Amino acid sequence: MTTTSPAPTRAELVPKRSPRAAATVAFLALLLRDFVVLRKNAKEFIPRTLLQPLLLVFVFAYVFPKIGQGVGGGGGAAGFSTALVAGVVGLAIIFQGIQSVALPMVQEFGYTREIEDRVLAPMPVNLVALEKVTAGALYGAVSALLVFPIAKFVPATPVHLDINWPVLLTLTPLCCFMCGSLGLAFGTRFEPRTVPALFGIIVLPLTMLGCIYYPWQSLHTVPWLQKLVLINPLVYMCEGFRAALTPGPHMSLWAIYPAVIGFAALFIAVGLAGFRKRVLA
Repeated sequence: MTTTSPAPTRAELVPKRSPRAAATVAFLALLLRDFVVLRKNAKEFIPRTLLQPLLLVFVFAYVFPKIGQGVGGGGGAAGFSTALVAGVVGLAIIFQGIQSVALPMVQEFGYTREIEDRVLAPMPVNLVALEKVTAGALYGAVSALLVFPIAKFVPATPVHLDINWPVLLTLTPLCCFMCGSLGLAFGTRFEPRTVPALFGIIVLPLTMLGCIYYPWQSLHTVPWLQKLVLINPLVYMCEGFRAALTPGPHMSLWAIYPAVIGFAALFIAVGLAGFRKRVLA
């Protein structure tokens, strides 16, 4: 007489996974999901990413030199175009952090409630927020790369880049992470109805006083403004990319790196606190 063993249970068939391994898999799965969504929305992502840097470079580095007016019309037109490229790289990254992290998160916490599906993943709540920051940082890196073809083909005056690879390769990830963290902080602090205030009261001054169009040192003729803009994280980004991409004047790297790291730590702390508060409320 033969005996048959009982069929294995599902728990026996599925290998056990540690909490850390489960969280890692869930983190990568959410990241992959965001990139699948990005691929499906490429028709929206690419024009949105290209339009602003393209218009800035076209107007200031092509139109102005052609018509002989303003910053692009004098003997320093080529130098201005070179300095502008570094500022546009910084601007592209910070806008991508806001557009790809803050605005979707405002919607997910608002009427779509998609954030509820994300926090059900087998991972800590903080890791869900860090996944959003990581995705935004990677989007920012893509945005920065797209600026270089624009800088090569659009300006009417030559752009003379002198790339400092160690600075570029270390500063870019820091800036992308900082801007993703900034997007997280904004996304957890604003409601859908207050988004216009985000752009009108915060983003507009941030960009206009972010040293995109001029080096920080050139503000020495307005001492109070030169000191005031030091609270703007975009200043350190633009100055850092000038150090990485151009032979022109720039802020000391001993000031840029600590500032970028400090702002990143501040934004991620504020963002994680806001995220936990919104999710656990």
